[in-house]
Amino acid sequence: MPAELREHAGRQYAVRFHYALPDDAWAVELSEAVPAPAARDDIPDAVRHLPGDAFMVAFVPDEDPGLEPAVHIHGHDEHVVPYEIMCWFMELVADQVERCRTAFGQSGREAGE
Repeated sequence: MPAELREHAGRQYAVRFHYALPDDAWAVELSEAVPAPAARDDIPDAVRHLPGDAFMVAFVPDEDPGLEPAVHIHGHDEHVVPYEIMCWFMELVADQVERCRTAFGQSGREAGE
C-alpha cells in the first residue's frame, strides 16, 4: 500500500491509498504516522515512519462517476488536524478523484453501468 508522509510542527502524518473492494472505491486514509520498527534502523534509506490508524478516510468511487466521493471521520479520541495537513490530504483526494474520473471516461462506459 503506497503511502505519503509529511511532517508538520514536529508531528508526522501519513496518507495511505488502497482499494476498498466492498465499496468499489479507492480509500485515501489520513493518520498520524508512527515510528517504524527498530529492526529497520540498519537498512539504508528505510522509512522511519509508517501510517498509523486512520482517523479520516475518503472513499473515491471508480466504477460509477455519478457517485460522490465522501470523507468519513473515525476514532474515539479527538484529533486536531492542522490546516496545512488538511489541505495536503484534500489535494491528494482531489487528485485521486480526477484519476478515477479520467480512467472511467477513457473506458467508454456510461455512468450507472
